Amino acid sequence: DLIVHVRDITHPETILQKATVLSVLRNLNLPSHLLDSMVEVHNKVDLIERYKPTEENALAVSALHGHGLEELKQEIEKKILTATGKKILTVNINLEGPQLSWLYKEATVQEVEVMPEDGTAKVKVIIGSSAFGRYKNLFPN
Repeated sequence: DLIVHVRDITHPETILQKATVLSVLRNLNLPSHLLDSMVEVHNKVDLIERYKPTEENALAVSALHGHGLEELKQEIEKKILTATGKKILTVNINLEGPQLSWLYKEATVQEVEVMPEDGTAKVKVIIGSSAFGRYKNLFPN
């Protein structure tokens, strides 16, 4: 669904390495949307003072120090959701019904926040549109 190209930005041949990787990927005859949506990651930015990527859409990270990893995670999540046609939703459910079990089977449950006072829960899920349509038909409220 997604290609993440991580480069050692401190390597003296980093630009040549990128060109080589792109050439290999093109020769694999991958779908163009995969190449167009590729995430470019510049790693080891901690070794270059005040590093700013000059390439459009490149993310600067330091895996060693954790710099930029949250932004990278968000970018990957956004692109994967776009590529797969899924979305992240929070739905309110009645815990006495079958909704939670259904969501565990048909979606990816990320978080469940139980409200014990009224027997409900807020459930954060990753779900495709067709599955969400089925959910709304089965559980209209």
